[in-house]
Amino acid sequence: MLVVLASCKTETKKQVEEKRENPKPNIVVIYADDLGFGDVSSYGSTELLTPNLDRIANEGIRFTNGYATSPTCTPSRYSLLSGTYPFRSKRAQILPGNAPLLFEIGKQTLPSMLKGAGYKTGVVGKWHLGLGDANMDWNGKIAPGPLEIGFDHAYIMASTNDRVPSVYVENHKVVGLTPEDPIQVSYKENFEGEPTGKENPELLKMHPSHGHDMSIHNGISRIGYMKGGKSALFIDEDMSDDFLRESIKFVNDNKERPFFLFYALHQPHVPRVPNPRFAGKSGLGPRGDVILEADWAVGQFLDELDKLGLSENTIVVFSSDNGPVLDDGYHDDAVTKIGKHTPRGGLRGGKYSLFDAGTHVPFMIRWKGTIKPGVSEALVSQMDFTASFAALTGQENKTPDSENVIDAFLGKSSVGRKGLLLGQGGITAYREGDWALIPPHKGAKIIKSVNIETGKDTIYQLYNLKEDRAQQHNLAQSNPEKLEALKKALEEERQ
Repeated sequence: MLVVLASCKTETKKQVEEKRENPKPNIVVIYADDLGFGDVSSYGSTELLTPNLDRIANEGIRFTNGYATSPTCTPSRYSLLSGTYPFRSKRAQILPGNAPLLFEIGKQTLPSMLKGAGYKTGVVGKWHLGLGDANMDWNGKIAPGPLEIGFDHAYIMASTNDRVPSVYVENHKVVGLTPEDPIQVSYKENFEGEPTGKENPELLKMHPSHGHDMSIHNGISRIGYMKGGKSALFIDEDMSDDFLRESIKFVNDNKERPFFLFYALHQPHVPRVPNPRFAGKSGLGPRGDVILEADWAVGQFLDELDKLGLSENTIVVFSSDNGPVLDDGYHDDAVTKIGKHTPRGGLRGGKYSLFDAGTHVPFMIRWKGTIKPGVSEALVSQMDFTASFAALTGQENKTPDSENVIDAFLGKSSVGRKGLLLGQGGITAYREGDWALIPPHKGAKIIKSVNIETGKDTIYQLYNLKEDRAQQHNLAQSNPEKLEALKKALEEERQ
């Protein structure tokens, strides 16, 4: 027995030494909401400075051709976590707050793949990917949800900050809910006696510009109707601090083992309600203020990694789910106080658009001591995290569309994807090399409520983004060979 115990001790010591020498890196994906290519100072912003986001860019790789898969949030988040193009799921659209879980249980996801590699997996922040089933009771067990697709721990906003129910969900329960005041949610009709933004504007501290005029809480009207759950309602001003606290807690709880954290910021999505510490600090109105707030939170998180001695063994990714929008439903001075700031960063379009600013977003990766700081022109997509991190951790990628571009992510190669579909449903564009192709699509050329071009037209649009970053010169007629080549490539990518 002594010999066996001695052997076990020796083996254990050896395993510990190997673990120290060849540890799997922790992986953190920090994901902003509606942050534009030009909203970050490392990407050229001069009116709005983001020193903490710049830490990631300057200490790692700043990608100049980094993309979300869709110009709206639910499809982009779905692709990031599923390794699947959003057009493959008919439900991968902007979801109502009471939508069932979007994912198909049992299929590989980024968190389930990393969980299989021995990672502790967590998600904190905005979700907006559906919860439960079609008849879910918010007062009971909230399932299926993040835990059923591979996360070990979840502390999430139930939907979005402008949609009811306005609560957090931790694992399978609404946080702070009491049985005496149950939650009721409807997206069809209001509950008797409940005030709305449309009928009771005197109760509001922020007024809607279009939509967003239903149930009120914290002086802000939302999309959808809700009654009850008063003790569980989040406070907008505290949301950033809440998500930062829970993200830091997750890291501290799992610092002795490899972990994956999806830290999903809510900024600068509407309603933009910064903590009083940041109100008025940007000079650009609440939209600028909440971006400064998000930058500060990221800095606090990076400082915590430093404090715990984890920075050199943690991959930190920062990106955004889609491009920028100014007036997205509330009168918050985003348009009137924009000044010289250009959230699009010289690109055309924005959120909801097939033009480049809809999906071309800030995209940076830091792994201190491993990734050599620099700038990369490689074409990379958030959808490729699953295949790439699977290669890094010795796992098999089973997702249909994620590609292994780990060498580009780590700065070992200047080559990323060959091509990338952008959009959702049947409304797509295509990016390959320096070129962008937008096929004909029916519909309005501009969304008047948000003042953003959709990119839709009755003709093919072909742009050379290297020579024409703002997409002002359609080359479809003057370059028919390239047009035909990209039309073929687009169909091949869809298949």
